[in-house]
Amino acid sequence: MAKRDSGQPTALGEFLSRVREAKGFTLRQVEEATGKDVSNAYLSQLEHGRVSKPSPNVLHSLSAVYGVSYENLMEKAGYISPSSAHPAGAKHGRAATFALEDLSEEEEKALLAYLATYRKTPGKS
Repeated sequence: MAKRDSGQPTALGEFLSRVREAKGFTLRQVEEATGKDVSNAYLSQLEHGRVSKPSPNVLHSLSAVYGVSYENLMEKAGYISPSSAHPAGAKHGRAATFALEDLSEEEEKALLAYLATYRKTPGKS
């Protein structure tokens, strides 16, 4: 059973919303893509923080549709801790969090190098 919340967006809800919008999917398209495992109404509740801890099955369905790491969604939902998902000192997988497709380790390193340069640009944060 999913935990009900105060209606404030959660890290998971905000992440799901950003990924869905970046993919150009509507709530109904996600519902169809999951084989109706995740209804559009339930996904809306997740995105708006009315449900903060969906079942691992829901997270698995969404990870497949969105092309994001199941482990990342499990972490954002609070099922696993960041330390168990990412061994100490490991950075691989963090940049991929915001990628629309899985990144190779080489692509991720290039992205992180670009990000470091971008952050050093005056007026950028």
